[in-house]
Amino acid sequence: MQRVVIVTGANSGIGLALCERLLTEDSQLRLCLACRNVQRAEAARSALLTSHTNAHVDLLHLDVGSVQSVFTAAQEVKARYSRIDFLYLNAGIMPNPQVDVKAFFKGLFSRNVVNMFATAEGLLTQQDRLNSDGLQEVFATNLFGHFLLIRELEPLLCQAGHTSRIVWTSSSNARRSAFSIEDMQHRNGTEPYSSSKYASDTLSLALNRHKNNQGLFSSVICPGLVMTNLTYGILPSFFWTLIMPIMWLHWLFLQKSESLDPRAKYHSLTSGLGTNYTQPRKMDIDDEMSEVLYSKLLDLERVVRGEASEGNAANKLINST
Repeated sequence: MQRVVIVTGANSGIGLALCERLLTEDSQLRLCLACRNVQRAEAARSALLTSHTNAHVDLLHLDVGSVQSVFTAAQEVKARYSRIDFLYLNAGIMPNPQVDVKAFFKGLFSRNVVNMFATAEGLLTQQDRLNSDGLQEVFATNLFGHFLLIRELEPLLCQAGHTSRIVWTSSSNARRSAFSIEDMQHRNGTEPYSSSKYASDTLSLALNRHKNNQGLFSSVICPGLVMTNLTYGILPSFFWTLIMPIMWLHWLFLQKSESLDPRAKYHSLTSGLGTNYTQPRKMDIDDEMSEVLYSKLLDLERVVRGEASEGNAANKLINST
C-alpha cells in the first residue's frame, strides 16, 4: 500500500534533502510538500521530479505560524488522504540572530569550541516578535502550529490497526536552561529558538504517553551542524570558512530511527572516516514538565479555537497566555 508522507518546510534545506532521500528509499511514496511559499514549493517539486520522474509529489500551502493557515491546510489534507503514515515536522524559524563577537573569539580558541558551535550557547541572542494571532512568532511557528496540525490530523494519524509516526526536527541548541514552563512562549527571554526546540522535545514525550495506544509514535531527531538558510546568515562567510574543519564531524545525514525511544534524540553524525550513522542520546526532559506543557498547549488550543470563530484573536491571546 502506498505510504503517505507529509513534510513541513520542505522547499529547501533539511526539508528538501529529506524529501530527496525519502523518494530514493521508496519511489512509490505519496509525498506532500507542506510549505509557506508556494512558488518555492513548486520549484522544489520540479527538482524532485527531475530526479524521480515517476514520483507522486503533492503540494500543500501551509504556514505553521498562522492558526488559520493550519486549520485550512488540515482540512485540505483530510479531503485528500485517508490516512497519514509519516508526518515530518521540519518547518521552523530563527529570528534576527545577533552574534556576541567577543564570545565568538573567546570560544573559538577554547576547549568548549565544538559545543559552542553545536549549541550556540553563549554565542547568539535573538529578538522575537508577536505574530498576527497575538502569539510569539517563534513559539507559534516552531511548536504551537505543529501541535495544532497534529491535533487536526489525529483522525488520519490515529486509526485502528494502523501505525503512524511523527518526526520532529530538533536541534542540539535545545537546552533546558532556555525554557521556562511559566513562560512557554518565551516572551521574556532572548533565546526563543532554543526554547521552542526544547519545548518540542518535551512535547514529543507527552505525545507518546497519550497517543502510543492509538498507534501514533513521536520521535525527535537532530540533523547535526548543517548549512541552511537558518544558519548560514548568522556569521560572515569567512567565519564559516574558518570553522568548517571543526564542523565536518556533524555533517547532515538524516536517518530513520531504528527504534522508538521516547526519551532519545537521534543525532545524525559522521565519523572521522566519513561513515554516516545515527546515535541516540537521552534528552534532558521529565514526565512532569512534559505533562504540564501538553496541558498548557491544550488550553491554548481551546482559546484559539474559540477565538477563531470570532475573528482576530490577537488581543485576547496576548492577555490569556
